[in-house]
Amino acid sequence: MSNMRSMPYGRGRAEGIPRGLDAMEPGPALAAILASIDVDEISGYDRIVVLRAHQRMASHYQAHIYADMSSVVDAMADEGDDEPWAAASAAAEIRVALRLTRRAADSEVALALDLHRRLPEVHAGLVAGVIDVRRAKIIAGATAHVSDAAAAAVAAQALADAPRLTTGQLAALIRRLAVAVDPEDARNRFELAVEQRRLVTEADASGTAHLLGLDLPPDRVSAARARIDRLARQLKTKDEARSMDQLRADVFLDLLAGKAVGEGARVGGVEIRVDLETLAGLSEHPGELAGYGPVIADIARRVADQQHHARWRYTVTDPDSGMPVATGITRRRPTASQRRHVEALHPTCVFPGCRMPARGCDLDHRIPWAEGGPTTVDSLGPLCRHDHVVRHAARWRYRRLPNGDHVWTTRLGHTYTTSGLPP
Repeated sequence: MSNMRSMPYGRGRAEGIPRGLDAMEPGPALAAILASIDVDEISGYDRIVVLRAHQRMASHYQAHIYADMSSVVDAMADEGDDEPWAAASAAAEIRVALRLTRRAADSEVALALDLHRRLPEVHAGLVAGVIDVRRAKIIAGATAHVSDAAAAAVAAQALADAPRLTTGQLAALIRRLAVAVDPEDARNRFELAVEQRRLVTEADASGTAHLLGLDLPPDRVSAARARIDRLARQLKTKDEARSMDQLRADVFLDLLAGKAVGEGARVGGVEIRVDLETLAGLSEHPGELAGYGPVIADIARRVADQQHHARWRYTVTDPDSGMPVATGITRRRPTASQRRHVEALHPTCVFPGCRMPARGCDLDHRIPWAEGGPTTVDSLGPLCRHDHVVRHAARWRYRRLPNGDHVWTTRLGHTYTTSGLPP
């Protein structure tokens, strides 16, 4: 065990598992092979392969569980129950059989029917083990408001990328696709939600309270968050004992109470990514608001046109390739042109799965500066502080591809490709 933990960086697979295990489809053959493997006897590299194989099997079996649940609903319908009562009767049967709460049983049956009737391709993805239940639930939930035809189109596009995305990235992708597939519906839902914006206070069991602003315009939320974050960072001196989360919460309350905080007259920064056609009003493609995700075209254009009360960084992209063609800033002198260029090329942390906006990241030398790595745009990549530490401490390596993607190699020797653009 100890030798495996300290194995040299990038060491390949050791003998101990069948070749091709990482590509085997889930089913009885894979299950039999996995049952014969003792993970304590294989290399660290192979343990990741086995982990992924077990996840495919878990997804495969979960798909069958949902198919079983749907079949119970069908059985109730065959007994003469109408549609709503068939689902309710089935949920009661399943609730007792699996020892679920009523709410959990209702939720599981609803998802089972959704996968069986509205999103069969998502169910097929579960059967094949290419996605897991977490991703299936995200696709189902994020497409619930669109038509069945639109949901099928969004799901088909999302499934192509789902295996390589985190759940957060997948949710952002589906929001963008749902806006793109029906911009008019997205605008109507946005306007209706903003009309219902409200402030809510809640008591917590610990004796504390929650203060929530709901259904607010995302551009204003991003600007407010950026200002709170900047003021909190100003207060984080070596003598300050409060954490950044505590400081942000205190700044939030101080500002609402009218108390001066730091350089309160200064403004925060917000970044927007939008393509040329949308900026010119020729299309309704969604924009990308850093730290928030997809926004409807109207919000993207509003942010790009903003000239007051805040500093706006923008990146204009080619609508076909998605690559940056222009960057700018509406107020204040920009940071060094090098950082601006890197942030435009890579709008988020380039570590696999991370969505931290690049403006809040360190600039990492792919070839460490101490080893002679040059300080050039092509050799720099944004990494959030946590992933920057992990990258060096765990000895991960990465290289940039001509299309802006990055290929990462982990300490155990596995490789992952991250996109240079938001998912």
